[in-house]
Amino acid sequence: MFLPLGDEPNPPGIPWMTYGLIAANTAVYLLVALPLSGVRPDVADPLFREYLQVLLETFPQGQSASAEIAQQLTAYDLFVFDYGFRPAAPVLSALLTSMFLHAGFAHLAGNMLFLWIYGDNVEHRLGHGLFFVAYLITGVAATLFHSVFALGSALPLVGASGAISGVLGFYFLWFPHNRIRVWVFFFPFIMNVIKLPARIVLGFYLVFSNLLPFLVSQGVTGGGVAYGAHIGGFAGGLGLAWWARRRDVVASPDEYRDVERQASFSEGELVSGLVEEGRFSEAAQVYFRIDSDDSRQLLTPRLSIQLADWLAKNRHSRAALVVYQRHLRDYPVGPMAAEAHLGAGLVQLNAFGQPVSAYQHLVEVFDHEPSPSVGSLARQALNEIDRRRKIRVH
Repeated sequence: MFLPLGDEPNPPGIPWMTYGLIAANTAVYLLVALPLSGVRPDVADPLFREYLQVLLETFPQGQSASAEIAQQLTAYDLFVFDYGFRPAAPVLSALLTSMFLHAGFAHLAGNMLFLWIYGDNVEHRLGHGLFFVAYLITGVAATLFHSVFALGSALPLVGASGAISGVLGFYFLWFPHNRIRVWVFFFPFIMNVIKLPARIVLGFYLVFSNLLPFLVSQGVTGGGVAYGAHIGGFAGGLGLAWWARRRDVVASPDEYRDVERQASFSEGELVSGLVEEGRFSEAAQVYFRIDSDDSRQLLTPRLSIQLADWLAKNRHSRAALVVYQRHLRDYPVGPMAAEAHLGAGLVQLNAFGQPVSAYQHLVEVFDHEPSPSVGSLARQALNEIDRRRKIRVH
């Protein structure tokens, strides 16, 4: 048994939207699920007869025990049947309402634990509002992906796990070097808390907890876990995270957004010459006049870092980060990769107050044989991130 308990490093501030979603899901459980779970449904309600018929058709072996099944139904079962998403009878509003309904306390607790662990980092990177939008979008994507493989199913799909899997997709792409505290329990041989890289933990979740069971369960009637929804949500989060990261690389910073875009060999020669001459302000104007795709390997690694460093030192932080990121796009390994990771990490840490995003770059520095000075600066920044983490209550 593997159970994640927490992650590090964590961002500063309070993840209000993450806590709000946890509160909303918990409130629905306490105010709706618990009270209705103790109430017998009205057998004269048409919804009761419809749901009972669905159960008998889905599980033919239940025909002989229809009276027993009817006795076990609760008012909450009918509520879920009404407001959960049924692929065979889709209702647009149910795409949203189904995300806030859960099958029981264990279902709710597991989902909220994952949201609490992984949500704050993604929310800090996206912002409160965009995080909420991304949560809903990936939740809808999860439900639709599940429905593709269960078009004839009239059983309701409920739970926040599809949307939370979307959060995990964001986390997988954006925070690969974070460490996850995991409780490993194989009684009586292993009972311990260890730290594992985020991608190992989330990769295990995707492949062994969802992808393999999804493949094995195809064609099986019924089933309690919507593995397809988890996979669809995770894929949706990955896709949005990739799109957002690419947008950051191709977009022009605000101070250079109004320059006219053009691309030519002479423009490329011009910006290289300006950097060589130390005329960085003019070089930046020309550089951001060129379309992002046409700027690939426009500058040599040395000139690229010189331009980015000048932008960072002169408080053109967004522009500097774009150049560092384009450098890593063009030269992911080899000369100056360590310097690009260091520069990007320092900008994210000091200019934008994003220690967790900075951490990803600063750790990467040591994968590229940094010079002693670059390695020393990266260690100092990592120590600063660790210091901030220790004084933060999480």
